[in-house]
Amino acid sequence: MTAVAPLTPEEVRRIVEAVLAELAEGQRQTPDRAHPVPDRAPPVPDRAHPVPDRAHPAPDRAHPVPDRTSPGATPEIHVSDPTVPSERRKIGVKNPANASGLVNLAASTGARLGVGRAGPRPTTRAVLLFGADHAITQDAIFGDVPSAVLDEFALFTVQTKVRDQEEYLLRPDLGRQLSEEAKARIATSCTKKPQVQIVVGDGLSAAAVTNNLTHIYPVLEQGLTAAGITVGTPFFVRYCRVGVMNDINDLVGADVVVLLIGERPGLGVADAMSIYSGWRPAPGKTDAHRDVICMITANGGTNPLEAGAFTVEHVKTVLAHRASGIELRLAQAGGRS
Repeated sequence: MTAVAPLTPEEVRRIVEAVLAELAEGQRQTPDRAHPVPDRAPPVPDRAHPVPDRAHPAPDRAHPVPDRTSPGATPEIHVSDPTVPSERRKIGVKNPANASGLVNLAASTGARLGVGRAGPRPTTRAVLLFGADHAITQDAIFGDVPSAVLDEFALFTVQTKVRDQEEYLLRPDLGRQLSEEAKARIATSCTKKPQVQIVVGDGLSAAAVTNNLTHIYPVLEQGLTAAGITVGTPFFVRYCRVGVMNDINDLVGADVVVLLIGERPGLGVADAMSIYSGWRPAPGKTDAHRDVICMITANGGTNPLEAGAFTVEHVKTVLAHRASGIELRLAQAGGRS
C-alpha cells in the first residue's frame, strides 16, 4: 500500500477556498473573503482578518481574564464551605409558608430537609454537601486505624480470612471467621476463661475506632475492674464482622465477649461505633443471642463516655442472669410464657 503524502498548508487553503467559492456560486452570492462562510472544520487562518478562537476568546480589555497558567497563579473560587455547621443546617427554601415550622422540622433530624429544590436538579450547595459527605464515608470505609491508637491500649492485631477491603465488602462471611494465623496468635497471647473479653474491630468505619476508642475504652476497662470483673487480654481485629465473636470465644472461653466495632457510615455521621456483647458466644449463635448499643459518637449520637458506663452496667446484668439477647429479655421478664 502506497503511503499518501500529507497536504501542505497552502494546498489545504486552496481546497477550502474552492469549496467556499462553489457554495457561494450555488447561492448566487459573492463570497466575502474577509468573512468566509463558516465551516464545521477548523477555519484556515487569514493573516489579514484572523478567525477568532472560540475555545480561547480574546480577552476583554474592560474585564481582563486572570492568567491561571503563569507560575504562582491561584484561581479564585467564591463558594462557601457547605460542611460548616452554619451552612449544613441552612434552610434553602425561599419564602416558606411556615418558616419556623420548617426550621424546627429540619432541626429534629439529620435528613436533608429544606434544601431548596426538588427533582433531578439540586442546588449547587446541596450537591457540594452531598459530595463532601460521601467522600467522608469513603475515607471511613477504606481507611485504616492508626497504629498509635492501638498502641495506646496495647492492642495486638489479628485479621479475619478477608485479604483486602474489596473482599471485605463482597464477602461478609469471611469477616466472621478468623484466619489461621489469628487463631494461633490469640491462642498463645490471650488469657483464657476471663469473665469479660474486650475486642476492638474496624468494621465498616475505621474513623469510629480512631475517634471514639480513646474516650470509651478507659471508661469500659476501669469500670469493669472497679466492679471486680476479670478482663481478658484485649486485641484488635482487622476486616472485622460481628459474627467473629463466635470464633474468638471458641479460643478464649470468656463468659461475656464485648466487641467495639465501627458502624456503616451515613451521609452525615461517618464515625459512629457500636458495642455488641454476648453471653458465651459460640458457633451457631446469631444476633438474637447478642445485645448492641448503637450510634456511639460525639457527633449527634450517644456520648462515648456515657456509652462506656452503660456497657459496664449491662455486662453486670448479663453476668447476673447468665444470658444475653432474647434469652436475657425472657429472664428479665420472668421466664418463658
